[in-house]
Amino acid sequence: QVQLVESGGGLVQPGGSLGLSCAASRSIFSILVMGWYRQAPGKERELVANITINDNTNYAESVKGRFTISRDNAKNTVYLQMNSLKPEDTAVYYCNAVIQTTRWRAPSNYWGQGTQVTVSS
Repeated sequence: QVQLVESGGGLVQPGGSLGLSCAASRSIFSILVMGWYRQAPGKERELVANITINDNTNYAESVKGRFTISRDNAKNTVYLQMNSLKPEDTAVYYCNAVIQTTRWRAPSNYWGQGTQVTVSS
């Protein structure tokens, strides 16, 4: 079973920066899409950013120009660099990946356990 292992997150002041990373726990055939979602208290989970195997990126309007997503295919890892953080960025951030574990299996959707990001003075 593939696990997505997240790191990063924590407490930062408004205007500060944080980085998140997420790695697949074992060798796999292909990761088609990797990305980050977030869920604030009382709100639905929303897409923050994702990146395809061809490095096409997609960002939520609220984070464009502040967040940058990237991936290292050799390490099966996705990164999210968050700059100019605002209190409204406070949420649990979840790593997501569409993974094809072997060439004979259909892709499946996987989630990380979530990591807390708190932006507060």
